[in-house]
Amino acid sequence: MPNRLASETSPYLLQHAENPVDWYPWGEEALSRARDEDRPILLSIGYSACHWCHVMERESFENDDIAALMNEHFVNIKVDREERPDLDAVYMEAVQMLTGSGGWPMTVFLTPEGRPFYGGTYFPPDDRQGMPGFPRLLAAASQAYHTNKSEIERVTRQLSDQMGRTGQMPRGFTPLTTEVMHSAYSQLATQFDHLNGGFGNAPKFPQPMTPEFLLRYYRHGFNARALEMVEQTLQKMAYGGMYDQVGGGFHRYSTDAYWLVPHFDKMLYDNALLARLYLHAWQITGNPLYRRITEETLDYVLREMTDPAGGFYSAQDADSEGVEGKFFVWTPDELRPLLGDDAELIMGYYGVTERGNFEGSNILNVTLPPADYATQRGVSDEALSGAIARARATLLEVREQRIHPLLDDKVLTSWNGLMLRAFAEAGAALDRPDYLDAARNNAAFLLENMRDPNGRILRTWRNGEAKLLGYLEDYACLADGLLSLHEATLEPCWLQEAVAVADGMNALFWDDAVGGFYDTGNDHEQLVIRPRDVFDNAQPCGGSVATDVLLRLGVVTGDDGYSSRGATPLRALQQLMGRAPGATGHWLGALDFYVSLPREIVIVGPTDADSTRAMLREVSARFMPNKIAVGMSDPANPPLKDSPLLEQRVMQDGQPTAYVCENYACQLPVTDAAALAAQLDA
Repeated sequence: MPNRLASETSPYLLQHAENPVDWYPWGEEALSRARDEDRPILLSIGYSACHWCHVMERESFENDDIAALMNEHFVNIKVDREERPDLDAVYMEAVQMLTGSGGWPMTVFLTPEGRPFYGGTYFPPDDRQGMPGFPRLLAAASQAYHTNKSEIERVTRQLSDQMGRTGQMPRGFTPLTTEVMHSAYSQLATQFDHLNGGFGNAPKFPQPMTPEFLLRYYRHGFNARALEMVEQTLQKMAYGGMYDQVGGGFHRYSTDAYWLVPHFDKMLYDNALLARLYLHAWQITGNPLYRRITEETLDYVLREMTDPAGGFYSAQDADSEGVEGKFFVWTPDELRPLLGDDAELIMGYYGVTERGNFEGSNILNVTLPPADYATQRGVSDEALSGAIARARATLLEVREQRIHPLLDDKVLTSWNGLMLRAFAEAGAALDRPDYLDAARNNAAFLLENMRDPNGRILRTWRNGEAKLLGYLEDYACLADGLLSLHEATLEPCWLQEAVAVADGMNALFWDDAVGGFYDTGNDHEQLVIRPRDVFDNAQPCGGSVATDVLLRLGVVTGDDGYSSRGATPLRALQQLMGRAPGATGHWLGALDFYVSLPREIVIVGPTDADSTRAMLREVSARFMPNKIAVGMSDPANPPLKDSPLLEQRVMQDGQPTAYVCENYACQLPVTDAAALAAQLDA
C-alpha cells in the first residue's frame, strides 16, 4: 500500500512511495505528529541519482522488519535534497559536526522541534565493517531520546549554538585588489596534479569554476601557466571515462585520479558549467576539441534532458537494472559484430580489452589523442575520424535499446538558470541558432511556469505542477541566465526580466545586518537556523552568483545600490578567496569583474538586421569575461530607463552602430563588424 510520498512530484520521493516505511514528506503534518506524540523524527535525505541511497533503500527501507522498527519508534520523513537544499544544508552541517564527515544518503535523528541529536550517512542492515547495523542504531536512538532527555537537550543546544557559523563572515573594509587573485593562483598552482590534470587526488571532481578563474587569470596576462593547467585538465577529462564518449555529456566525478572510472550519474549543473568552460577554452585557443566537447554536451542535453515544454531535467541515475554503470560499458564480444571492419581500430582507440577496466567490462576512453593514434596505427586522420563517427553513431543507436538509467525529470530553477546561460553563450559564440532557440524556450518556460501569481519564483516543476518557494540560488541563477540571454540576442525583454528577478532577490534574501544574502527568503518557514552558504562546491553558491549579477547590473543600470551590495560580500570573503580558491571559484570571478574595469559594449539597431547580428557575432566569439553587452533597437524606447550606459546612443547615418567604452573612455562609434573587431582586439 503506498505511503504519503505517493502524492509528491519528486522522482526521488516517488521511488520510496511503495516502501513499507510510513514516510512523510517534510511539512507540518509530520512535525505536528512528532510533537503531539513526543516522538523523535528520523529524517532521511538523498537524491535520485545517489547510488548508496538506492542501496540503503533496498537493504533497509524495503525490509519489512526494519520498516516496522522505524514506524514503531519514529516519525519518518523523506526529503529530496535537490528540492530542499535548505534542509540539506542545515542538517548536513549538523552531521558533519557530529561525525566529522557527511554525504548521502544522510540519516539524522531530530527532536520533535527539528533539532538534531545524532546522525550519519549510509548504515547497513546489520553490523558491518565497524558500522552499526541500522536496526541497532534505531533502537539506541529511540532509547536515548526517551530515557536520557537531559543529554539530548545538551547535544541539541550545543549543536544549535555552533551551527551556521561558517556563513558568518565579519564585514571587510580592506580595499579589493588583484592581490587576492595572485594568492589564489599560488594556492592552485601548488595543488595542481601535473600528471593527470585537475586538483588534488582521488576522487577527483571537475571543479569547473576553478579553471574558469584560471582562464581569467591568463586573460589578464598574469601567468601563461594558468592556461596550461586548464588545457591539461580539459584534455584529460575529455579523453577519459568521466566523459561519455558515445553520447556526450559528463558523469559526475572520477573515482580515480586519472579521470577513467566515473561515478556514472549525470547532473544538469555539471554539464552546464563544463559546457561553458570548454566553450571559453575554445574562444581562447581555437582548439577544435573544446568546441566539439561543448557541442556534444549541449546536444546530449537537448536529446535526453529537455522537456517538450522547455525546461531541462535534473539528472540521470548511475544505475540501470540495479547495476552501477551497466548502461554505459561494453565488452569486446558486443563491439566486434557492431563495428565490423572498424572493430580493431576503434577498440584500440577507446582502450577496449578482453580484461576490461571496470568489473570485467570496458569504460570507453581515448588512450591517445586522435592524431597520435592515427600515426601509431598507420592510418590517415580522415580515415580515423570517419571510423570514430561511424562507431559513435552505431553504438549510440544500439545503446538506446538498453534499459536506461532512471531519469529525474523534475525541473529546478537554479540548475535551469545555469544551463540557460550555457545555451545562450554557446548559441551566440558558435553561431548555433538551435542553441539560442533552446535558451529562449527555456527562459520563457521558467518565467511562465516558475512564478506564482504574486511573482514569487518557485523552486521545482514536474508534470505541469510547480511548487516550493525558490531559494537565493534560484533567483540568482535565473537572473544570471536572463542577463546572458540578452547579451546573446540583444532582445530587450530578457534584460527587463533579469532586473525584475534581481530586485525580487534583493527584497527577499539580502540582510543589511550580515552584509550579505541568506539562502532562504524572509517569507520562508523558520528552521533551526537560517542557512547561508558561502562556498562554491559542485555548483556556485547563491551568494556568489547573486554578487556577480548585481555587479553586472550596476554597470548596466548605473544604480550604485546594485554595485554596493555586490561589493560588500567580496570584502568580507577576500581572505577566504586567497586561502581556499578551490571553494570560492565563482567568487573569484566576481572579484575579477569588480577589480577590472569592465568593457562596456552597446549595439544600437534592429536585432534582426544583418549588420547588427554581424557585430554581435564579433562580441560573442571572443573570451571577454568582464564585458557588458547591451542592445536596443529604438533609442527612443530603451530597454531600461535612466541607464547612463544607454544615454545618447543612436544609430549613425541610420545604420546599426556599436559603442565600446573602457577605462572611463569611449572609442568612436562604428557601423561595421570589421571596425568593431579592431576595437575589441586593440
